[in-house]
Amino acid sequence: MSTRKKIYKKKGNVVKELTYKIIKILNQSPNDSFNYKQIAAKLDLVDANGRNQVIQKLEELKGQQKVEETERGKYKILPLDKYYIGTIDATSNGNGYFICEDLEHDIYIPSRNLNKALNKDTVKIYLYNRRNSKKQEGDVVEVIKRFKTEFVGVLQLNRNFGFVVPDDSKMYADIFIPEKKLKGAEDGVKVLVEITDWPDNSKNPFGEIKEILGMPGDHDTEIHSILLEYGLPYKFPENVEAEADKIPLEITEAEIAKRRDMRKDTTFTIDPKDAKDFDDALSFEILENGNYEIGIHIADVSHYVQENTILEDEAYDRATSVYLVDRVVPMLPEVLSNGVCSLRPNEEKLTFSAVFEMNDKGHILNEWFGRTITYSDKRFAYEEAQEIIETKANIVSSEISITGESYTVQPEIVSAILKMDELAKKLRKKRLQQGAITFDRVEVKFNLDKEYEPIGVFFKESKDANKLIEEFMLLANRKVAEFIGRSKGVPSKNTFIYRVHDEPNLDKLEALQVLISKFGYKNKIDTKDKKTTSTSLNKLLEDVHGKGEANLIETLAIRSMSKAEYTTQNIGHYGLAFDYYSHFTSPIRRYPDVMTHRLLQHYLEGGKSPKSEAYEVKCKHASEMEYLASKAERDSIKYMQVKYMEKHKDQEFEGVISGVTEWGIYVEILENKCEGMCRIREIKDDYYIFDEKNYALVGQSTKNMYQLGDHVLIKVKKTDLERKHLDFTLLNKINK
Repeated sequence: MSTRKKIYKKKGNVVKELTYKIIKILNQSPNDSFNYKQIAAKLDLVDANGRNQVIQKLEELKGQQKVEETERGKYKILPLDKYYIGTIDATSNGNGYFICEDLEHDIYIPSRNLNKALNKDTVKIYLYNRRNSKKQEGDVVEVIKRFKTEFVGVLQLNRNFGFVVPDDSKMYADIFIPEKKLKGAEDGVKVLVEITDWPDNSKNPFGEIKEILGMPGDHDTEIHSILLEYGLPYKFPENVEAEADKIPLEITEAEIAKRRDMRKDTTFTIDPKDAKDFDDALSFEILENGNYEIGIHIADVSHYVQENTILEDEAYDRATSVYLVDRVVPMLPEVLSNGVCSLRPNEEKLTFSAVFEMNDKGHILNEWFGRTITYSDKRFAYEEAQEIIETKANIVSSEISITGESYTVQPEIVSAILKMDELAKKLRKKRLQQGAITFDRVEVKFNLDKEYEPIGVFFKESKDANKLIEEFMLLANRKVAEFIGRSKGVPSKNTFIYRVHDEPNLDKLEALQVLISKFGYKNKIDTKDKKTTSTSLNKLLEDVHGKGEANLIETLAIRSMSKAEYTTQNIGHYGLAFDYYSHFTSPIRRYPDVMTHRLLQHYLEGGKSPKSEAYEVKCKHASEMEYLASKAERDSIKYMQVKYMEKHKDQEFEGVISGVTEWGIYVEILENKCEGMCRIREIKDDYYIFDEKNYALVGQSTKNMYQLGDHVLIKVKKTDLERKHLDFTLLNKINK
C-alpha cells in the first residue's frame, strides 16, 4: 500500500470514529441540544483544527438527517423513531444484519457501521435509506449488551504481546493480549480469552488469557474448545462434586411410606446401547377388567436436588446435558446422573410416575400422577427390544445382545413389550391423524477407536422400539400438561412449564416450496387449515425418505418450522399437534423437567399457583442453553466429519448439491452426509455466475448449470479441523 493510501485510510478511520463519538454524546442526552464547543470539550478537542472537524461533521450529520439543528449552532439527536434496539447477526465476511421485532425486514449493517458490535450483541441502531436507493441500512450507535466476552482461539505471540485469532468465523477482530495478561501461554496454543476493554482508538479489543486449552488438532483440546466457544463447562467445580458425594444413597422406610409402591410391577428400560443415565422406565400390568395399567416412571431428581443448594444452582446454570460425538457432558454430577438417579436394573429407585389405565384401542380410561418407588427388572438396548418386536420370540441373539451373548427374556416382559408396541402404534396413528409432523431423520454416528479416531460412519434410524418409547414419553408429557393446565375443559391459569411450538411462518413455507420444486416435490400450504399443511408436509417427508436428497430436504423443512421453546405461556405444540405439552420425562438431563416435577408435586399437595415471572426467566434461560448445546453438538459432528475425511483424500465421492452461493456450491456426500464447499473460482471449465433466483451457478459461455439438488462427483481438497471446514474439488456433474 502506498504512503498516500495509508494516510487516506487512517484519516477515514479518524473521521468514522468522530462520527461515532458525536452520535454517542448526543444519544446519551437525546432531549438536550449542544453546540460545537460543548461537543469538542467532551471529546477533549481543544485546538482549532479539532473544533472545525466537529463543525464539519455536525453539518454532515444534519444533511444525513441523523441530527437536527434546534436553533442556530445547536444540535440534538433526531427523534427516537429513527432508532431501534435489537440484535446483530454477524456474517463471516465482517458485515452484519440487525434483527428487531419492530421491523418487517432485517437491516443490513456494513462493516464500517458496526462500531465494535459483535455477533448477537444487543445494540441500538440509527436507520436510514442508502444514498440514491430505497434500501435501508443501519448504523450502530450504541452497544447495549455484549452477548459474550469469552472466545476460543489460537495465540500468535510477538516479543512482548500477543494476538488471539478466534475460531469463531463471525468474530471479525483478533484480540490483543498485553504481556502481563498472557499467563505464560506459548505461541501457537489454543486458549480461552476474555475481552476486558475495547479502547475508542483501537481496531482490536484488549483481552486476557483465561485458560490454556492445548495444541490445535489435539482431540480433547478441540472438544473442550467447542464447549467453551458456547460458554458450556466441561467439568464440575470441586464443591459441586463434593456436595453430590454427600447425598445419602439409602432409601429409608420413612421415604417409602410416602410413596406408591410399584416395585412388584413388571418394569424395564429401553435406551441406546451406550447409555449410562436411565431417565425413564416403563411398567406393564394386566388388570382384572382386561385393561392395561402402564406406568411411565421418571427419575425423581427433585428429591435429591433441592432448591437453594449449590447442586440446584449448577443444574440451573447448565440447564441441559450436552451430547457430543464422543461424550456426554452431564447436567448433574456423575454420582447422580449415572448413579443414584439412574433407573438401573435390579435396583430400587425413587421415581415420579404417570400411570394410565388403557384399553385395547389405546384409549386412556384413568390416570394417576405421583411419587413412587420402582424396581427395574431388565435393561434393554433399542436393538434388543427391536429384535423382540420383530421376532416375537423370547431370545435375544448374540449378534444383537449388548453383552455379546444370547439370552432368554422372561415371558411376561416379552408380552409387555409386544402389547405396548401395539398400543404405541395406535397412539402414533391417532397423533398423525390430528396433524402431527414426523421428522424421522437419519442420525449420523461414528465408530471411534480408543483414541477417538473415527474409523467408520453409520446411520441411526428410528425403528419400532424407538417409537414405542417415544409415544409413551409423549403421552406422559402431554397428560401432565393437561392435568395442570386444564380444569373442567378450560385453561386453569395455573403457572406451569410448557414446551411450546408455534405455527410455521408462511413466508418460510413458501420459500420451502420454491426450493423443493427444484427436486420435483410439492408441499400444499393452507393458511386456514393447519392439518392440511402438516399432512402435506408428512407426505413430502415420506416421499423423500431414503433418497439422496432426503437429508437436505428434511433440513430445509425443519428450518421452515418455528423453534420449540420453554415458557409459562401455553400456545400448544404445532409439530406434535398437542394443545398442552410439557417436558416431564428427562430430569437427569433437562432442568425444565425438574421444574415441572416440583410444580406438579406442589399442585398435588393442594398448593396455590405461584407467580409466573420467575419461572418465565428460568424458561428463557433453559431455551437459550438448549440452543447453545445444540450448536455445540452440531459442531462436534462437523469436527468428527472433517477428521474422518482427512483419511479419505484420495477417494472420489458422489454427492448432492445442498447449497448454492455467490462464492461456490456446497456438496453433501451421499454415503456419509459430510458437507464441504467447491469454490466458484476453482471451477475451471468456464466463468460461472451465481443465479440467485434458480439456486444455480451458470457458465457464461457454455451455459452449463450446477443447481441445487444436482448430483456431482467430488474429491477432498483440504480439511481444516480448527474451522471444522471441508474444501472439495469438483470433478464433474452426474446426470441422473
